[in-house]
Amino acid sequence: MIEATGLTKRYGKTLAVNNLSFSVAAGKVTGFLGPNGAGKSTTMRMILGLDNPTGGQVTIGGKKYHDLKQPLRTVGALLDAKWVHPNRSARAHLQWMAKSNRIPVTRVDEVLETVGLTNVAGKRAGGFSLGMSQRLGIAAALLGDPEVLLFDEPVNGLDPEGILWIRKFMHRLAEEGRTVFVSSHLLSEMALTATDLVVIGRGQLISQSSTEDFVSRAAENTVKVRSPQLAELRDVLQRASAGVTGDATALVVSGMDSDKIGEIAASNRIVLHELSPQTGSLEQAFMQITGDSVEYHTGLEAEAQHVLESAK
Repeated sequence: MIEATGLTKRYGKTLAVNNLSFSVAAGKVTGFLGPNGAGKSTTMRMILGLDNPTGGQVTIGGKKYHDLKQPLRTVGALLDAKWVHPNRSARAHLQWMAKSNRIPVTRVDEVLETVGLTNVAGKRAGGFSLGMSQRLGIAAALLGDPEVLLFDEPVNGLDPEGILWIRKFMHRLAEEGRTVFVSSHLLSEMALTATDLVVIGRGQLISQSSTEDFVSRAAENTVKVRSPQLAELRDVLQRASAGVTGDATALVVSGMDSDKIGEIAASNRIVLHELSPQTGSLEQAFMQITGDSVEYHTGLEAEAQHVLESAK
């Protein structure tokens, strides 16, 4: 379990992390989300003792990272996939890590097999693609068979098969009772991977909840309606206080469920060709919740929201 309490980090006049408190439970995949510049990487570095907090603390199983007797047997992490000597082979890199941390060298071939790198284990890591480097980084994280795992953007460079593999693999790690904490900018993938979320913005906690609760609270559920009488339908729905948007092909109705829409259409003798409830997405919820916490606005937020709604 990871526990952050009042975690604060200041670089000169810049407050990167501000009084941040959250917990990451064992047996779950917890997603770590936030806009660029929110403080995610800084927080992960403080968890691993790579940066010292200005204030507060973060513990792993009740201990600070520096107090762990055998860190790699407790915590495994992937923060930078290219953190490896380019002239070392994948196997040599892992053997060096194992010997440095008193981990049996026999474990090296086990983790290479787990991540699918056995056939290239003798090749120089400097020649690896980003996807292969990610797999090597994951192998390094697994080397000590730790109970806690941190992954920063683990699907970077992976092909669709690799993304599916890492998703299933993280689920398996959680099912084994391990603590899995993962950050990613691919929200659609996080929706499929994480059961819980920690969401931050400008270094502060915005939300901690299950993924399902986060989406249900922040993303608006709507109903898509198609009819040969759209103009008439729009008018009667608006008179009934529903929110109505859309174009010449369909309406998107908010604030009213599909049963009520059907009843109103029937009472006004309006024919319906489609009446489809649309569930809010993690992308929509994220944009809604973090909108005021984005450090650099592009001016395209409304357009992005429209694209998400149109994709339903």
